[in-house]
Amino acid sequence: MATTTRAGRAVPARSRETLYSWEGKDKNGKLVRGEMRAGGPSLVQATLRRQGVLVSKVRKQKMSRGHKITDKDIALFTRQLATMMKSGVPLLQAFDIGIKGSGNPSLARLLNEVRTDVETGSSLSQAFARHPLYFDKLFCNLVAAGEQAGILDGLLDRIATYKEKVLAIKGKIKSAMFYPIAVVVVAAIVVTVIMLFVVPEFKKVFTSFGADLPAPTLMVIAISDAFVAYWYILFGIIAATVIGIGAMYKRSDAMQIAVDRAVLQLPVVGDIIRKATIARWTRTLATMFAAGVPLVEALDSVGGASGNHVYVTATRQIQTEVSTGTSLTVAMQNATVFPSMVVQMVSIGEESGQLDSMLGKVADFFEQEVDDAVAGLSTLLEPIIMVFLGVVIGGLVVAMYLPIFKLGQVV
Repeated sequence: MATTTRAGRAVPARSRETLYSWEGKDKNGKLVRGEMRAGGPSLVQATLRRQGVLVSKVRKQKMSRGHKITDKDIALFTRQLATMMKSGVPLLQAFDIGIKGSGNPSLARLLNEVRTDVETGSSLSQAFARHPLYFDKLFCNLVAAGEQAGILDGLLDRIATYKEKVLAIKGKIKSAMFYPIAVVVVAAIVVTVIMLFVVPEFKKVFTSFGADLPAPTLMVIAISDAFVAYWYILFGIIAATVIGIGAMYKRSDAMQIAVDRAVLQLPVVGDIIRKATIARWTRTLATMFAAGVPLVEALDSVGGASGNHVYVTATRQIQTEVSTGTSLTVAMQNATVFPSMVVQMVSIGEESGQLDSMLGKVADFFEQEVDDAVAGLSTLLEPIIMVFLGVVIGGLVVAMYLPIFKLGQVV
């Protein structure tokens, strides 16, 4: 069976190759060993025999399943590949080094499949495009532009820099959100434990008093009784709501647009997400435009890279207007999702013929804005979280000890 490349050339269909280790003797009788990917041990022996190696042992290498391939794995591999190619290492050899140096067997298998495609005649961009889950359209377009212009190492370096900056800005937003979310989760667990186990014990003690309880204590006891009686229903509703919203968000474009629009309207956090989105949008367009990708074609990848459906919709509108002859500045102004500073910088870039440089400066500016906003948010959240914990946990404790204080006053 054969497949056909875009150039129309028939190449063998990719087989499921396995990594084998082998031992043998060369023409001089010297003991040699190595590793080889092949469809079976017989192919390993045949290949080595043609190289003048007398094979004595062939073993299948066991590979664990590995963990999920992350954006960080892809960014690190891209940086390594760019560095090796700049140093003059041949492409296939660079893949071999990347495969052997990978600490994630899943990534090693992915790189092995890409290497096999390249070895059997596919271009590197075509080989990457067969794995859209890990190498998106932006990645493949830039690699294709690098191959056509003969500057693949430079484009890979640019892709690696782009991915590192995007990962850095995502990481800063996640770190800013992690602390308050972790505190809220811990507070919810503590409150649940108090309501399910602590308050019922206090209730037994208060019942023996035979006296009227304060209103706050009665309210906490009533909430605890509801928790004890219906906790499984409550947690079931919460779990079903979270899962349902997640499923709807993945399947419904209308839901995604609604959630993304609502996120941008959040106080403080919404402003940070908006700035991060604009930084990714301008960074992506700057990277593609600098690589020589035509503007209309570049806009295909820019919207998806922004990570927000409001900007995806706006990018489609911009792309439509640009394709009919409208300038990028006017199209962005019509989209009404970009601050005036961004539009003005793009206008200067178009007039001076340095659009990629201006877009890069805009991205740098907004990335710094995100850094400052995240630092300010962290400082602001600490006292707010302390007050929140004091009110919630402290309020429960005080409510449960009020009857004891009252009893002490009577005695």
